[in-house]
Amino acid sequence: MEPVSKEVLAFYEPLAGSYHLIFENWNKAIERQAKTLDAVLARHGMPHPAKILDCACGIGTQALGFAALGHQVVASDLSPAAVQRAMREAEIRNLAIAFHVSEMTSLTEIADDNFDVVAALDNALPHLTSAQLAQAIGAIANKLKPGGIFVASIRDYDRLMPEKPRIQEPAFYGNQGTRRIVHQVWDWLDETKYAVHLYITTEVDQGWKTQHFTSEYRCLLREELSTLLETSGFQAVTWLMPNESGFYQPLILARRPGNPHS
Repeated sequence: MEPVSKEVLAFYEPLAGSYHLIFENWNKAIERQAKTLDAVLARHGMPHPAKILDCACGIGTQALGFAALGHQVVASDLSPAAVQRAMREAEIRNLAIAFHVSEMTSLTEIADDNFDVVAALDNALPHLTSAQLAQAIGAIANKLKPGGIFVASIRDYDRLMPEKPRIQEPAFYGNQGTRRIVHQVWDWLDETKYAVHLYITTEVDQGWKTQHFTSEYRCLLREELSTLLETSGFQAVTWLMPNESGFYQPLILARRPGNPHS
């Protein structure tokens, strides 16, 4: 089994303490995203409460929101620092979430299965090579109950790859004395891969402090992911664009075959 690269871990480990700063208001984003995803999944047959595995939980943006809505949540990530941060955030909010450090290519650290939903959000899948992605889809299928739903979000690479943008427009958040600037520079390595340089610049004392984080992504096109899910046995593969779902990235939903009530 091909492990996820050390470079990916090197991106998320130091970012865990600052990840919330990329949002204008992280708490509001947690609530907003959970409500949006909950509505989408309910329309696709998710029960309430549902048993949900967030297999790329990061610092907990979606896992915390799902748990606050009353779902039974298990969450995992390859980054120990991110998982520790998510655990602290769950404790602060008095939310019961079972956390694990686990790569989505195997999910072997998670003994539980029979999930109603497995989620991999926030552009987590494009960190993976084609071989790793196939491994991850297999591991996810094994965690889903018959009829269970896989949901993921990725950037709109069908649009971005031909354009090859070099920069994500800076965002300026906060009030005088506590302001921050968040932006990304994209260094295209070839036709399908790029390095993201994430800069978080915060106002401190009488000056500014910049943090720099970098990682590589590949342009995962919708057809590749759809085809992989279908050849892996998933059914009802459906894409929802942001104007349809209300979520900030394109969403893909797919169902594991079988009767959920059998």
